[in-house]
Amino acid sequence: MINLLIVAKTEKEYWENIFRSKSEKEVSWFQEYPKTSMEFIELFKLPVTANIIDIGGGESHFVDALLEKGYQNIWVLDISSNAIEKAKQRLGARASKVHWVVSDVTDFEPPIQFDFWHDRAAFHFITTEDSIYKYVSIAEDAIKKDGYLILGTFSEKGPKKCSGLEIKQYSEASMSARFEIAFDRIKCIEVNHTTPFNTIQNFVFCSFKRK
Repeated sequence: MINLLIVAKTEKEYWENIFRSKSEKEVSWFQEYPKTSMEFIELFKLPVTANIIDIGGGESHFVDALLEKGYQNIWVLDISSNAIEKAKQRLGARASKVHWVVSDVTDFEPPIQFDFWHDRAAFHFITTEDSIYKYVSIAEDAIKKDGYLILGTFSEKGPKKCSGLEIKQYSEASMSARFEIAFDRIKCIEVNHTTPFNTIQNFVFCSFKRK
């Protein structure tokens, strides 16, 4: 148990330091506008009252885009309190319209069920079988029947590391296999993300519907 606590603390400190020491444009995952994520929102025609959670949202501008569309029940979860504080400062008064959660997703105890679970570039940092199982189990419980799960990770053509950490690459088949018990796959697409450093990262995005 002590070792597990040390690992968890180390991971949190690692991400706190990343968001303490770097501006948003100094991290590879930065997007001015989350085009692919918003296209999924539009595809599923979610009402503005839908409960939406952004896993690993941190400084992401996904929350900005949702607020601009009038969504009223937005949750942002991140392991880093520094990332969330930066997002709050950026949003100003609008930050009060968002539910903010500082937690490792594998420790998350959802207080409600969600209509839309969004995760761009957090899931691929979970690399052990035990932690992956926890993530999948939490998502299964947290998403309503007929609710949606959207995951974006590095593809098998993408990087093998991010921010100095090993990641787990996915294909359409391997990602689908992780969630097939409780979800029906809707569609998967590959997307090239151009980083602030003008490098290309290939992502696979898969969408699922809760059975």
